[in-house]
Amino acid sequence: MINLKQFEVWFVTGSQHLYGPEVLKQVDKDSAQIAAALDNSASIPCKVIFKPVLTGPDAITKLCAEANTTADCIGLITWMHTFSPAKMWIAGLKLLTKPIVHLHTQFNRDIPWDTIDMDFMNLNQSAHGGREYGFILSRMRKDRKVVVGHWKEEAVQKKLAVWMRAAAAWHDWQGGRIARFGDNMREVAVTEGDKVEAQIRLGFSVSGYGVGDLVAKVKEVTDAESDALVKEYNEQYEVIRSEAKAIREAARIELGMRGFLEEGGFNAFTTTFEDLHGLVQLPGLAVQRLMADGYGFGAEGDWKTSALVRAMKVMAAGLKGGTSFMEDYTYHLDPARRMVLGAHMLEVCPSIAAGEVKLEVHPLGIGGKADPGRLVFNTATGYGVNVSILDMGNRFRLLVNPCDVVAPEADLPKLPVARVVWIPKPNLEIAAAAWIHAGGAHHTGFSMAITEEYLEDFAAMAGIECLLIDDNTTIREFKNEIRWNDVYYMIANSAF
Repeated sequence: MINLKQFEVWFVTGSQHLYGPEVLKQVDKDSAQIAAALDNSASIPCKVIFKPVLTGPDAITKLCAEANTTADCIGLITWMHTFSPAKMWIAGLKLLTKPIVHLHTQFNRDIPWDTIDMDFMNLNQSAHGGREYGFILSRMRKDRKVVVGHWKEEAVQKKLAVWMRAAAAWHDWQGGRIARFGDNMREVAVTEGDKVEAQIRLGFSVSGYGVGDLVAKVKEVTDAESDALVKEYNEQYEVIRSEAKAIREAARIELGMRGFLEEGGFNAFTTTFEDLHGLVQLPGLAVQRLMADGYGFGAEGDWKTSALVRAMKVMAAGLKGGTSFMEDYTYHLDPARRMVLGAHMLEVCPSIAAGEVKLEVHPLGIGGKADPGRLVFNTATGYGVNVSILDMGNRFRLLVNPCDVVAPEADLPKLPVARVVWIPKPNLEIAAAAWIHAGGAHHTGFSMAITEEYLEDFAAMAGIECLLIDDNTTIREFKNEIRWNDVYYMIANSAF
């Protein structure tokens, strides 16, 4: 399972020697108090580590270099307590490879109207110190999140928490490993992409394996091991049409696949129904349960969506709602209430399940293999978000569409797969058209745990384009945004 408390975020404060030792002692004390409060906040998912106040370029450069080489450090919270001349930050910021968030706050919440004097003014200069620091970040084209407000406010801490979760996901991508069992679904375009460019720009690697490598691990599973896992199935799920042979084979596939992924240090994987040689059935139950444990997944060789689902799993760790691989499957086009039915052949994560989860065995019309086991369930209602990652040739694009998850209008008694029904924002007509204009894939990462803010923060850290389809979207403006972005990325890429 994913534990965000293993990660550190360093709390870094800028000042200068101009103010003298007593002021700097107070700055250090105030900074330590803020860092401790954030570290102890229930909203904050990672450890917040206080660092002594920085007053010169050598100390700043040294800290940035240390952050780069500290494995558990996923980013810096930066705060200017006083005025900190920004030229001091240039060398360090040029070196820094970890994400930063600019916390534009001050130690005191209110102006002490009756007692304020110049000593107070000299100590509390965040208002213009933050602007000086912000200039050099913008001048150096350093993308970052800016959070404004008092550090004790819950809203401020929650924005920092969102950024931390995005930073943890970005950190997880660096050196992340994706196993690809088989290749891409034949003739499908959107699931393809440049794996070398992805490793250069995004940090994770994609390695292909013949299905025979997986089959060899499945064959190593003993009867005792598979029987023990079947017992676990019976304890966790309502087992329907319990065909013992099929369920035992599903258990063998899960154990073999889990062992392969663990031994290889993989955190995401793909399969394809067109390449199942040696497997008795399509891995459905195995994929669902591995996703529930935090693995990323993409069907039909879709390594980009696999990486995306993993990142969303990291961002959502410990939050309510769940995250899954998903596919827009079919529409309900009643003008009174247009909706989307999302599902897949088998592979929907039970972390998004509401109510009972049934383990069922049914025929699968494609793949030419034995009837596979799968978990069947409905999903809770509420907020959701669908996300697609695309290789556009000269850049990667993240496409984000919030939605309202609603209850199906019937029980779907003959649909033997997990499913979600949603109404995309602003509505199906605009959302689907915008999605298609942007080249959005039929495979997505779907979450009821995170919001578009997490994904926008993540895209900024990754340096990739982010397009949002929401209540404010119009097709005219959305198409213009795509055109403007095309020009921007042509210019930006030519600068390297």
